[in-house]
Amino acid sequence: MRVLAYPLALAPSVVALLALYGAGALAVGPMLLAMAGIAAVTVVLVNRYLHALSVAEQATAAAQQATEVERRRASLDAVAESAQSIVDGLPDPLIAVDRQRRIVRANRAARQLLGAAGPERDLSTTLRHPQLLAAIDGLLQAPDAAAEAPGGAVVELALPGPPELDMVAHLQRLPRAAADGSLALVVLHDTTALRRAERMRADFVANASHELKTPIAGLAGFIETLRGPARDDAAARDRFLAIMAEQAERMRRLVDDLLMLSRIEQHEHARPEGAVDLVPVLKSVLDLLQLKARDREVALQLRLAPGLPRALGDADELTIVFQNLVDNAIKYTRPGTAVKIAAGPAGEGRVAVAVADEGEGIAAAHLPRLTERFYRVDAARSRQLGGTGLGLAIVKHVVNRHRGRLDIQSSPGRGSTFTVLLPVA
Repeated sequence: MRVLAYPLALAPSVVALLALYGAGALAVGPMLLAMAGIAAVTVVLVNRYLHALSVAEQATAAAQQATEVERRRASLDAVAESAQSIVDGLPDPLIAVDRQRRIVRANRAARQLLGAAGPERDLSTTLRHPQLLAAIDGLLQAPDAAAEAPGGAVVELALPGPPELDMVAHLQRLPRAAADGSLALVVLHDTTALRRAERMRADFVANASHELKTPIAGLAGFIETLRGPARDDAAARDRFLAIMAEQAERMRRLVDDLLMLSRIEQHEHARPEGAVDLVPVLKSVLDLLQLKARDREVALQLRLAPGLPRALGDADELTIVFQNLVDNAIKYTRPGTAVKIAAGPAGEGRVAVAVADEGEGIAAAHLPRLTERFYRVDAARSRQLGGTGLGLAIVKHVVNRHRGRLDIQSSPGRGSTFTVLLPVA
């Protein structure tokens, strides 16, 4: 470009000088002198122009390159943000560490569980568990070739509370270090609910075995007595047979409640879709328990709100719920008092049925555990009154299946009120 610029810039001046020379207006010497001067000035001006043009082109190219670099950086930042958003969306806590066991990044679930752990901090500052740290060290120290093979480690640990959490840590070594230095991943899975369910199942089996063992042992003892010393004692035989019948009835009630609870739990996820008129349900329950209430000198009072809406549910299961609640109220209220059953709309598309007694009441410390299987405030009195320890557990599971709520209000000396809230059909 520079070679062509000089002739192009000199051409007009040369043509003009040659025209003057051809017209005789300019001699050879002055023409050559003028041409040399014009050529020198032209070279200087062309060089300056070309230099300025070169600088402008370079500046433009540099600006374009800077723009491209910025665009690529923004693209990489967007990819990094997207990757972090995906990691933050994982429900399980995830922590990435580098070769020195320093935390490189953690997702939102990990920050919520363990607190904000800044980068460059050792994993031991967040998870103080020797077995876990030893396992992650073993993965980080393995040769890179060994990391190509699938595998990892699983460590069970407990995080101090409150509440204490049972966790399972899944450790995985990456085939090679990521761009941010991440070389191993720690994924925590909360198994607290599973462990609690396992403990509840074990407690349930132990309690059920104990509840059945007591009457069975009594029956075996009475049978042995009737076969031996009381073989010919008619009075003792009649008394023992009455006790044996009572213990057999107790076992029957326990087995029936166990079977009922198992059946309800199996279908607890399926919400009933029927429309139940609560008026005949409550009246049938009171008719069934009227004789028992009369024997204990207890009055049953039913109060129904006008225009009581139908409840969404299963009539047979709701009968079981109210039968358990009214039966408990009759057992634990004071003789000469009344058990009051009230039903009416509760707002927010719900209908409420409250069963209130005038018994001794329940201390606040016991209220959260009343619906646990075999939990009793007074175990001896409950057995004496014929309770199996499963009634309120059955009530809770039926109410849960109906997507309802059980509310318990009680205070010592003032009685108790159990309120069932059910969705309106």
